[in-house]
Amino acid sequence: MKHPLSNSFGKNRVTTEQREQLVRSVFKRVAPRYDLMNDLMSMGVHRLWKWRFCREVDKASGRDFVDLAGGTGDIASALQKSDRALLIIDPSEPMMQVARQRLGSHCHYIAGSAENIPLQDNSVDVLTISFGIRNVTDISASLQEITRVLKPGGHFYCLEFSTPQAWLRPFYDSWSRIVIPRLGALVAGHPDAYSYLIESIRQFPAQQEMQQLIENAGLQRVSYSNLSFGIACIHRAQKPPIE
Repeated sequence: MKHPLSNSFGKNRVTTEQREQLVRSVFKRVAPRYDLMNDLMSMGVHRLWKWRFCREVDKASGRDFVDLAGGTGDIASALQKSDRALLIIDPSEPMMQVARQRLGSHCHYIAGSAENIPLQDNSVDVLTISFGIRNVTDISASLQEITRVLKPGGHFYCLEFSTPQAWLRPFYDSWSRIVIPRLGALVAGHPDAYSYLIESIRQFPAQQEMQQLIENAGLQRVSYSNLSFGIACIHRAQKPPIE
């Protein structure tokens, strides 16, 4: 069963096909200033979240690393090591163009969606997705694809916005509803795009629901760690090894 997010765009109900096109339009428009807007929206805290995320990913062994919905390449850049083969997969060519300027030939790039990952079965040691899974059309289908392409024993790491602790929610809601769309208008020139991004955060599964979706996709050793009192969350899992 698809999550309700699959048929929404902001506060509007849409078909999955319409959502896919609208989301791609958002990232095409905001790509040049996406990293700057992340700094402003989170007051720079997203950099700490990503540092924590990459430090954890670095504990995983393997050569073939894929950053799904890798966008502007900031995660791939942080994971770059001489003994790793890095691949960014993203449906947005404008976003990946920013990644190419950042990483050049140190990384490979493929246009593709999370629901239909253009890779062979059992071909990836480590797959990451950072602030991207809430923008897919079908979360469950994407997680099944992630399971498919991971090698037995391979690791999955997801960094995403989540549900803050109750005491923080009123302040967080005010910031996201009032401040962020205005920043989107001022800096990126697209307040509607950032209104969508905020609504996608609000509708994204809470921590335990997301954990259940990952388990349903066939991954094991599923766990999560909250960041900044639950504003963001690191989810981690492993594909069952061959017995």
